Amino acid sequence: MIHDVGYLGRREGVKWFPWTVDAIRLLNRAGFLVCVTTNQSGVGLGHYDEDAVRSLHAWMHEQLRAAGAHVDGWYYCPHHPEARVEALRQACVCRKPAPGMIRQASREFSIDLGRSYVIGDKMADLGLAAQAGAEGILVTTGDGENVVRAHAGIVPDAAHIAANLMEATSWLLGRIRS
Repeated sequence: MIHDVGYLGRREGVKWFPWTVDAIRLLNRAGFLVCVTTNQSGVGLGHYDEDAVRSLHAWMHEQLRAAGAHVDGWYYCPHHPEARVEALRQACVCRKPAPGMIRQASREFSIDLGRSYVIGDKMADLGLAAQAGAEGILVTTGDGENVVRAHAGIVPDAAHIAANLMEATSWLLGRIRS
């Protein structure tokens, strides 16, 4: 969806990929629920607070809505095993690749995870898909290119490797139509 700038606590750091809105809009029109799951260890590490994450997600939601696309659910994990904020220093069930966030979305929206997809650029995203019983699609934007290189092109738990979110969306939509 956006360029990975590390710890993102302010909207000034958001840089959308040019295909994001169109890809989400296509998924919306095809009847897919679109949910975002994101590790936000910057909260636990003390870089910003949970209000900043919620505010950023609300702003992103409005940006997408104004362009005719929408995300149905926003989920984040503020924990980190080495968090400076003691209450957030824990091994939790929501930090990707653990499936806590996707299971929460599944409960809230009655999602059939066996018919679902996780699109992301990290092994944690593919691990999340595998642990939840969904299919994983790796995009080579962000860290995805390094993941492909590290696995010599054969990435575990990747049902498909796509150049970006639009290509992943096209593959996914073609797959459900066949």
